[in-house]
Amino acid sequence: MAKQEYVDKNKAWLEDKAKEPGVNPLDGGIYYKVLKAGSKNAPSPNRGSVVSVHYTGKTINGKTFDSSRGGVAPAFRLRELIPGWIIALQQMHVGDKWEVYIPADKAYGKRSQPGIPGGSTLIFEIELLGVA
Repeated sequence: MAKQEYVDKNKAWLEDKAKEPGVNPLDGGIYYKVLKAGSKNAPSPNRGSVVSVHYTGKTINGKTFDSSRGGVAPAFRLRELIPGWIIALQQMHVGDKWEVYIPADKAYGKRSQPGIPGGSTLIFEIELLGVA
């Protein structure tokens, strides 16, 4: 598949996903679906927070490129993550589990990463376990 064809296919996939019931918009063309809701009174992170999460990342063809499942939940400084994670996690509360759909320009853009071709829309299942 040609590079531009791949990019277009990823954009079309996200446009179709956005129309599905239960899929909600966030800033920057990011969408999400709530899989499990935590308490609305639970803390939410800000850009300077350290978050503890479990996650699985996939491309639109369903191929998993990274996952923390089966191990200890990693902790990340939110401001050091891809823009899509920064935007989505600040809307989440501890205990929330979302499926987040991130366009390429809020992920790795045109740059390829191991298991992720440039121009990829990314799908992350993210469970926010803690905020510090």
